[in-house]
Amino acid sequence: MERITESSKQHPDGVFTRLYRYLLREDIYYMAYKNLYANAGAATKGIDDDTADGFGVKYVSGIIESLKSLEYSPKPVRRTYIPKHNGKLRPLGIPSFQDKLIQEAIRQILEAIYEPIFSDNSHGFRPERSCHTAFDRIKYGFNGTKWFIEGDIKGCFDNIDHKLLLGILAEKIKDSKLINLIGAFLKAGYMEEWKYFQTYSGTPQGGILSLILANIYLHGLDKKVAEIKKRFDTTEPKKYTAEYMQVKREINSMHMRLRKHPESPDSEKWKARKTELKKQLVKIPVYQDNNKRICYVRYADDFLIGVVGSKEDCAAIKAELKGYLADVLKLELSDEKTKITHSSENARFLGYDVSVRRSQELKRRSDGVKQRAMNGTVMLNVPLKDKIEEFLISNGYGVRTANGKIVPIAAKGLRNRSDFEIVSTYNSQIRGICNYYRMASNFPKLDYFVYIMEYSCLKTLASKHQTTMAKARGSRRTGKRWGVPYETKTGTKTLVFLNMTDIRKSRKAKLEDVDVVPKSVSKRNEIRNRLQSGICELCGCGNVPVVVHHVKSLKSLKGKSAWEQKMRSIRRKTLIVCETCHNKIHNRTFC
Repeated sequence: MERITESSKQHPDGVFTRLYRYLLREDIYYMAYKNLYANAGAATKGIDDDTADGFGVKYVSGIIESLKSLEYSPKPVRRTYIPKHNGKLRPLGIPSFQDKLIQEAIRQILEAIYEPIFSDNSHGFRPERSCHTAFDRIKYGFNGTKWFIEGDIKGCFDNIDHKLLLGILAEKIKDSKLINLIGAFLKAGYMEEWKYFQTYSGTPQGGILSLILANIYLHGLDKKVAEIKKRFDTTEPKKYTAEYMQVKREINSMHMRLRKHPESPDSEKWKARKTELKKQLVKIPVYQDNNKRICYVRYADDFLIGVVGSKEDCAAIKAELKGYLADVLKLELSDEKTKITHSSENARFLGYDVSVRRSQELKRRSDGVKQRAMNGTVMLNVPLKDKIEEFLISNGYGVRTANGKIVPIAAKGLRNRSDFEIVSTYNSQIRGICNYYRMASNFPKLDYFVYIMEYSCLKTLASKHQTTMAKARGSRRTGKRWGVPYETKTGTKTLVFLNMTDIRKSRKAKLEDVDVVPKSVSKRNEIRNRLQSGICELCGCGNVPVVVHHVKSLKSLKGKSAWEQKMRSIRRKTLIVCETCHNKIHNRTFC
């Protein structure tokens, strides 16, 4: 994979051949299993009973034999639906685990080829990139923007053309076996309520390959915007505005008069005039900037374009992109959601409100010169009404009063849970929202959100224990804070409720530590080493075929059998066992 990546870096227009042979190697599946088994979805069944449980040497050999003989056929995915924030449902495809493994192996190959040539403006579902890296690019790269184009592709994942996608892959990959296998995954179809449905377009959401295939497909859009930018941008030298130069000359004139005639009876009048002109100067545009430029950021199927130019330029760019998407990529740019917004107003991108400041506030530089440091800089804001208040109301943490204010209420859906689970739920949701909006200029306004969540939590605990909110807090006080006790192996500990002090400390962490898709650099594969040892970690027998026994989570282990005690003691979701012990575990005959 490293050699492929290096070759792709050195030869961006090069092609790759004989890639299918990498799918016939054992090590790629051990790496794929390492990447998948820790995910909660590894224990989720597709249309069959195949999960991460039972993985081993025989399992891998079976996959390789079916691929070598070209007899492998992907199974249809099991379709389920997950709720969206707007009340609608999003379809989610759940493949069988064997299909997940092969898709993950293919994903590693595709990532090695395409990651070096992807645009720096693409941030969705890529290693070491995230929503926050996209916001960072906007914050420091969109300064001075006059207009925003908020791009939204209608039903992007569902409308990707299979034939066109395979054609794009074939331009870079000259290996018909691999291309045909990817095509088989795209056309595998799905099962819904035990009925089979064929898929004619789109990449199923939930599939391992879906995200990288969407990025490969939309790479053409990135190149199209780069082409427009190259044609649109101008770089003429900046010129001072006539108004600025006129005032500047008059200031210099006053300065020279005071210098040559310091004792003149008009000197006080000249000083007053000079002071007045300096106040005028800071309000006048310095440069006559006639240059045009485009800034662009994309995250999956959402993109934001910043334009320094006219509204007519924005309309022309939007029309050109709409035509390109329709004619070349066979996708539709949503007219309703693709808005042209003046940068003094808020443009919505990935849940943030983006605007450009028009500020006349002066700040003194280190050399003593005053300047309008904030003017033209990008401002990222939390959409308090649309996002935060809606979250509180829809989750039952708050209710809007007649005067429009949000007040905390008890969360009815949490009253039947333990105190630890209640506080843990509130803490995780506070941490998630505050962490996501950590780059917002109006971040301090989340104080009220944390206040609502804290008092909603206290009301929930009070409602559960049939007591007052003051007593619910007083009985759980720990110093100046409050929390709930919970038991561990080392004794009783306290889960303290989060406050803004904790959140502000975490906000100061480096950007690269936040929400970034990690890039795997570890060459150690522990699962493979444990399997190749051939030793059962339960009965201790050696030189026997062993498999992985996998559980969804350690919390799900409630019994007192030896295998459960073993997994809890080593604190792992996996246990390497012989086939005899594995059968006993599943037949519930293991003591």
